Amino acid sequence: MNSEYDYLFKLLLIGDSGVGKSCLLLRFADDMFTDSYISTIGVDFKIRTIEIDGKAIKLQIWDTAGQERFRTITSSYYRGAHGIIIVYDVTDQGSFDNVKQWLREIDRYSAEGVSKLLVGNKNDMLDRKVVSTSTAKSLAESLGLPLLETSAKSALNVEQAFSIMARQIKDRVGQSVAQPNNLNTLRVGPGVSIQQPNQTTPAGCC
Repeated sequence: MNSEYDYLFKLLLIGDSGVGKSCLLLRFADDMFTDSYISTIGVDFKIRTIEIDGKAIKLQIWDTAGQERFRTITSSYYRGAHGIIIVYDVTDQGSFDNVKQWLREIDRYSAEGVSKLLVGNKNDMLDRKVVSTSTAKSLAESLGLPLLETSAKSALNVEQAFSIMARQIKDRVGQSVAQPNNLNTLRVGPGVSIQQPNQTTPAGCC
């Protein structure tokens, strides 16, 4: 067992381009924010360790690498994921309308029972908000998903979003997730390992 952490969970950020996935990742992992819009290029993930119930949980959080612009996210991106955060922009109705499409992708490619969380980002822009909290809650309840409204800019609920996801996974998998040999290998059950690339690119705000 790695003495530095008790669990390693792979999380994915999914959603339309421009909803703030990379900004959420940057805020959570590095406590930074940039107003610059830079579509993510290549494969990007960041790592942060948090503590839940006295256990050190290392989160390996993957961005979509801008693939969603071309609808080319493949099954390899979903492979080995323990949790998926579906992000929409509260100022963009289209990104909210596409949530169900992203959920169909998740159902198609990810493991059965993967933990999911719905996040409405950019909640600091209340004057431009078009997706009401009540509308989002209705959808989340109909889908059986927890919902949080966040702001990567102000850091509203960003910590909570990743903590909720980590707790969900921890409660679900318990001791069934074996410890990885290194940061780039996830073990999901006995003898099943998934190698991940260790190349990263700077996070943009997509």
